[in-house]
Order: sequence, then C-alpha cells, then structure tokens
Amino acid sequence: MGIVGGGLTGLALADRLHRAGRSVRLFEGRDRLGGRVSTARIGTQWFDLGPSWFWPGQPRMAALVQQLGLEVFAQYAEGAQLFETAQGVVIRDRGFASMQGSLRLRGGMGALVHALAARLPMGCVQTGQVVRSVSADGVLGFAEGDPQAFDQVVLAVPPRVAASLAFTPDIQATVRSALEAVPTWMAGHAKFVAVYDAPFWREDGLSGDASSQLGPLAEIHDASADGGGALFGFLGVPAAMRAGRRDEVISASVAQLTRLFGPHAASPVEVFYTDWAEENLTAVAADRAPLTHHPAYGRPSALVPRQDSRLFFASSELAPEMGGYLEGALAAAEQVAGWVLAAPVG
Repeated sequence: MGIVGGGLTGLALADRLHRAGRSVRLFEGRDRLGGRVSTARIGTQWFDLGPSWFWPGQPRMAALVQQLGLEVFAQYAEGAQLFETAQGVVIRDRGFASMQGSLRLRGGMGALVHALAARLPMGCVQTGQVVRSVSADGVLGFAEGDPQAFDQVVLAVPPRVAASLAFTPDIQATVRSALEAVPTWMAGHAKFVAVYDAPFWREDGLSGDASSQLGPLAEIHDASADGGGALFGFLGVPAAMRAGRRDEVISASVAQLTRLFGPHAASPVEVFYTDWAEENLTAVAADRAPLTHHPAYGRPSALVPRQDSRLFFASSELAPEMGGYLEGALAAAEQVAGWVLAAPVG
C-alpha cells in the first residue's frame, strides 16, 4: 500500500493499516510531516501555524489524544475582548471570546503528528518525496528518484492537489471535476504569530481575543504556551493582495497588535508568518479566493471507490462528518481504511 501525503489523514490511515497488519509506505513532499498541521518551537514553547484547536464532541480526536497520552488544556478566554473599527478606534468588551471552550494540546498539534508517526515502523515514512504521477496499475512517479509500484494507492492530499497530478490513463472527467470542485479548507488563509516574554495583556484584564475591521489581522487570539506569551491572528487580506509582501504584512501586523494591546506589543521576541496560499502542496490557484463560510463538505458520489478500486482519495474535506476539521481528517482515514481493507489485493 502506498499513501501519498503525510498530513493527519495520511498518518492516521497509515497507523490504522499498519495495526491491521498491512505493509504501508507513506510519501510526503515536504521535509516535515503534518501537512496543514505545522508547529514552530522556541525552546520549550510551541506555536501552531496551522490548526490550533479541537472541540468537545469530537470523539475521534478525544480518543486518539488519550491513546497517545497527550495533554489537553483549554483555550485561554478570560477577560475582555477588543474590537477595532475601520477607523482604528479600539473598543473594549464588544463581542465575546469566540474560541472559548476549544481545546489545545501541550506541544501543539505537531505533538499529535509526532506521536502518530512514532508508532509507524522505521522506514515506513519518507519525507521530501514529491509525487508527480499515478498510473492505473499503482505506480507512483516522483519528482526525483525511481518510480515505485503498489497494489493499492491512497492520495491523502487535498482533492484539488490530487487533481493536479498526472494520471495514466487520465481519470474520468467526472472524477476530475469532483476533485477540482472541493475547496481546500483554510488553504487561502495566512496566519501570523507574535511571541512575547509573557502574556502581558492578561494583566490588563484582556483575553487576547480581538476582531478588526481595519486589519491586516481580522481575528486575533491568545496563543501563549509554557509560561511565555503569544498572540496570533488570521489575515483578513486576500491572498492576491498579500502575495510577495511578507515584510509589509509582518510590520503591519505588529503595528496593529500595538494599537490593540499597547506598547508592549510593539517588540515581540519572535514572529512567525505562514501564508498557506503559497504552499503548493496545500493550495492551488482556485484556493486563493477566500471562503466566506465553512463549506458543506462530504464525499461526492464520483469519488466513492468501486469494490475493485486500487486508487482511493482521502482528506478531511471528503470526510463523512466534520469535514475540514482535524476530526474530519480522522473520520476520512477511518472510512478509507475500511474500504482499503475490504478491497481485493493483487
């Protein structure tokens, strides 16, 4: 079995198949695992540059986190929220702590990725292996290195990224159209994190939550970890407008945090900025248009495999429930593992 994509879906699928006794090889194009799960570190502190949260009522995440022995804690939400008008006026106590009740992992979501990968046998996972093509007889072609053949292949990447691969023979038009029509969750977004020695805003009775009509950060939250302080925000600037303007975005984001939280915010000890729209293993051109709502994800009928299928598609966007979320990534892995194990091999 060959799995393309080392995000949460691919890793969870590899883990399930390995524990079911299947031989698995997983290929990830990046030099790290996790896909959209990306956690930066400074000393013992951690900062999620992709998803940060999961929620009560997501049983697969809860079970996996417990199984892996990871520590869960609640998103900090005590204190007032700030609101910034389009004119730059900062209003205190307008709105609510929008992520109150959400859960974080000590060590960041990267801890989940690392723990899952650690359960796989040595040599099972290869990073830095960009897959360019897939043939009907299960041969994967790479940007570098020799092709490799498998009895079954799972493309555990966003559907639009899967559609960008070269297929021999080409996939049916209905399959391609179905893949290309599925928007990749958060692929058009960018995330900014400012790190401080301490969460000074809490001393002012602030939760770290803020929303803004001025920007460039539209939504801001406390991202503090392990005694230090951090604030993060989602960019409200469309991908096309922020492209190639990294330094400007960072400078404007720090200036905005200073307007909102005061002079202490002007001097972060470190900043991180990830524009997911520029990650070609996550986003395609169609993903750069910002989503205005959470899509009604699910698996189109054209992507439901036949019993004798050797090629499967898996991603959070195709999950039977909770599409787009980490819970959806696990749900997709669960569903596709069932199909793979039930399919005839050879």
